[in-house]
Amino acid sequence: MKITDHMLEKVEGQKERIGQLLLKHTSLTDNQLEEALEIQQESGMLLGEILLKKNYIHPHDIIKVICHQVDIPYINELKLDEIDPNLTLNININYAKQHEVLPILETDYTVTIVITDPFNFDAINDIQEIFKKEVKLVVASPLKVQDAINRVYERANRNVVDSIEGEFDENLDLEGPIDILEAGADEAPVIRFVNSIIFRAIKDRASDIHIEPYEKDVVYRFRINRVMREILRQPIKTQASVTSRLKVMTKSMDIAEKRLPQDGRIKIKMAGKDIDIRVSIVPIQNGERIVMRILEKSNNTMTLENLGFHGQNLKTLDEISKRKHGVVYVSGPTGHGKTTTLFAMLDRINTPDKMIITVEDPVEIELAGISQIQVNHKINLTFAIALRSILRQNPDVIMVGETRDLETAEMAIQASLTGHFVLSTIHTNDAASAPNRLIDMGVQPFLIASSLAAVLAQRLIRTLCNECKESYTPTDYDMQLLDIQSIPKDLILYKAKGCPKCNYHGYSGVTVVAELLIITDDIRPLILRKADAASVKKEAMKNGMKTLRQDALEKVFKGITSVDEMVRAINEEDEEQH
Repeated sequence: MKITDHMLEKVEGQKERIGQLLLKHTSLTDNQLEEALEIQQESGMLLGEILLKKNYIHPHDIIKVICHQVDIPYINELKLDEIDPNLTLNININYAKQHEVLPILETDYTVTIVITDPFNFDAINDIQEIFKKEVKLVVASPLKVQDAINRVYERANRNVVDSIEGEFDENLDLEGPIDILEAGADEAPVIRFVNSIIFRAIKDRASDIHIEPYEKDVVYRFRINRVMREILRQPIKTQASVTSRLKVMTKSMDIAEKRLPQDGRIKIKMAGKDIDIRVSIVPIQNGERIVMRILEKSNNTMTLENLGFHGQNLKTLDEISKRKHGVVYVSGPTGHGKTTTLFAMLDRINTPDKMIITVEDPVEIELAGISQIQVNHKINLTFAIALRSILRQNPDVIMVGETRDLETAEMAIQASLTGHFVLSTIHTNDAASAPNRLIDMGVQPFLIASSLAAVLAQRLIRTLCNECKESYTPTDYDMQLLDIQSIPKDLILYKAKGCPKCNYHGYSGVTVVAELLIITDDIRPLILRKADAASVKKEAMKNGMKTLRQDALEKVFKGITSVDEMVRAINEEDEEQH
């Protein structure tokens, strides 16, 4: 907790008592106080500031003294067994830890909270709004409050699965989608627990659920807006029942098989929406690690504008989408929305006069008017084999889920050379690295130069919550992080704060930052010479290419995201040539 000048001045306001109060309520000695008073006479500094700098008192000792001055109870011990864990049901654990606050007692008209900072009026007002009651304060040290938060929330989570062990029904009727909101109170605890985990993940807009068994417990984590967050921990004995329940829900996994990786799919309904969950289970040292990827099926495909494309990049993508032939690659790390961007482009050109066929692994987004093929390695239906068969169907547009080998790359290029427009994804750090990646696969440079139309590199970065983002004037440190010499006049930057709407994370949703490399007559000779990515990038920037960093910088200036998020999301190595 940060001690402010206001707090120090409040203590100094009663100079005749400050020394006695600190001697009485802290470990301060007479000699230390006498030394500090001498320094104060010479420097004019606040006594509390001197004692803090000399490490004679702890920062929270100032709070302890303030509490005695304003008659707020300060306690050294919390009776954790007497705290009702149900009081935490409407308070996110991340919020509780961030504000160091915990409700400990509720009556008909009041709720008592333990807090480390009695001047944290934001947290006090939030608690009052949640309980709709008068808030009474009790203050304790940060160590005591954090420990209480961990223990009380652990008890709250344990209550959910108190009798999960051994209660699992293998003969459940799972025909058709499962509506998890219809889970009754008489269902087995393991069913209610799994349903509650899935429900919470969807409610929090998580993209993944991670279930990780360790020596003594199982950690449940959600990936929300590209960031992993721990949600709860459970005893290791609950792992077997949860894993078995999920395997049954997929209808395809072998419950008895615990030595080999397995993949499956769960289809559920929640509040009338169809949710597709891809389940991946791999055996590890302490059990089976589970990752569930959540895909909400919707008839509305995301548009390029909604994804975050704007300005010249959007205009150029529109022009590229109208091409009759050529290959366009979308590059970037796993999970950064490459497939979603491809489908936004397909949706733009999906008209009755065009025949579009896709090859995917798996089919994640279903579009009316488009024929979609699911890759199946068990029967040797690979990208390359499916692509070869597609060409006999004479489509206008082909989308290949991923280019990962020479055969697929060559088939895509041959398709473009014979008059087809091909879209695909490729794993590279930036747009300029894509030609060299294809050359490394074994594709001849002259084929790349003659067929490649453009490469779009993209990243997903978190967007600030519009309800709580805070404005501030850029500092010299911000300038250093942004790696710029000057900024627009009167620029106001924004930073994350946290509120109930964004679950106290400070961010709500994600947007795309992108760089679009157009293969021009200036770029083709470089590809033929196998020039390195830096040379390609330098030439593209001469022709007006905006880099990932430049696009992210624009979104920082517009208040869409923060400096911290830009630094976190954009790999510095990608922009070394900038």
